[in-house]
Amino acid sequence: MAQEVSDAKNISLKALVDKGRNRVIFVEADNDFIDVLFSFLTLPMGKIVRLARDHSIALEIGCMNKLYQSIEKLDVQVFKSNACRDMLLLPHSAANCHCKNLKLKIIDDAEPQRFDCSATYSHPPGSGDSQDGGVFVKERARVIITDDLQVIFPLSAASISLFTKLGATNSNTTEELTFSIGVEQVLNLIVSSFVSKTPLTETLLKPNPVPKLGCVNFSQGKCIESQMSAGASIDEETEKISVKLIVSKSKNLVCYAEVREDFVNLIFSFLTLPLGFILKQMLDSPWKGCIDQLCKGVLDFDEQFFKSNYHKELLCNSKLVPGFSYENNLLGIEEAVYYKLSNRTYTADTSIISSASLEAPKVQFLDPKSHGDKDRNARGFLKEPAIFTVTDNLDVRPVSPIFQLSVLNYLKVHFTDIEYRTVHVGKNEALRLLVASVVSDSLLTNAFLRKPKEPLVKQEQ
Repeated sequence: MAQEVSDAKNISLKALVDKGRNRVIFVEADNDFIDVLFSFLTLPMGKIVRLARDHSIALEIGCMNKLYQSIEKLDVQVFKSNACRDMLLLPHSAANCHCKNLKLKIIDDAEPQRFDCSATYSHPPGSGDSQDGGVFVKERARVIITDDLQVIFPLSAASISLFTKLGATNSNTTEELTFSIGVEQVLNLIVSSFVSKTPLTETLLKPNPVPKLGCVNFSQGKCIESQMSAGASIDEETEKISVKLIVSKSKNLVCYAEVREDFVNLIFSFLTLPLGFILKQMLDSPWKGCIDQLCKGVLDFDEQFFKSNYHKELLCNSKLVPGFSYENNLLGIEEAVYYKLSNRTYTADTSIISSASLEAPKVQFLDPKSHGDKDRNARGFLKEPAIFTVTDNLDVRPVSPIFQLSVLNYLKVHFTDIEYRTVHVGKNEALRLLVASVVSDSLLTNAFLRKPKEPLVKQEQ
């Protein structure tokens, strides 16, 4: 296979390829490519759905696509403001200011910023620096990355074992190829890693790989388990959400649910969550692709090669942009805290403040979900009160008997076959819903009707 022409704006990757199987064994990566890979973890799920669609890449991530489309179709009047709707359709990452320094910018700088200082919501200005090279890892970092995105240091015992296992030492069956990786290849790699165990092969060696993978979905037919991320803390007394399920007795599936705005706020918030936070809840769950390997790779990455503890925390413990959380958030993810250093300089890195012996004030951001000082603790993105119909695959509509009948007809469920069940969503159920929304296209059935073999969330010790 001919090697691709180098481009100064791209990243050059040297790959060891198995000629017989036409498979990438591994690639050698420097800090530029490591930073790009690790930056995937900072992307909100809604941003990933949007990027794939904007680049005409077919991908179904569980129920996320249907959820995103529901927000687009809902009348803006059901939201507290236009900004609330935009927060869900164009979610920001707390690491945006750092990702702007990536050699390959996945998010176009020309993309309109809906939350700037002149808007209702003030998006924190960038405070990332790149004078010492690298974005998250140091300039001299070097690793090998396997076809399934395992990150391994070249001189480790794991790398020697890998070479032997994959036959990398046989020069008769392997060859070295150099590839020039641009934004399109990076996006293909992201998408492929959701649905394939060989995303580097799909991206580098196979023409037009993504459309072939795009028809695959995550319907598992298995119980969904999740694991609470270490250090996460959710108040046990947090108010639970009541959900009324309409269930087919014979098929043992949820046809749809009747819910209030609090449940819809919860599932809509899934699109604002950084991928790294979601993957940490799924480290032991069934997974069709291998993007979870990136989460493991960051957790196991040698600390001395990160630029600082702060940069590692950006990846290991992803947070929301200020204003993106809301009162009674059941998921336990925190908002980033920014400090003001000068009129136009802000930072979330407390080490900068302590090293300079500064007493920097916290920056207060105006929350578009609130209505001035009278409602500082906004409860969500939607106006109250409201009632919605939510289908098993997260098609969200204002309550409508006509729509509910159409769902029953589509599922071929007769009135005599349905029963009503009321369930309550607390922290465990919220995390189960989150996991199911990514790995299944039957969220309500998986989350509420299929019992896990073990407790859903491993309780903190």
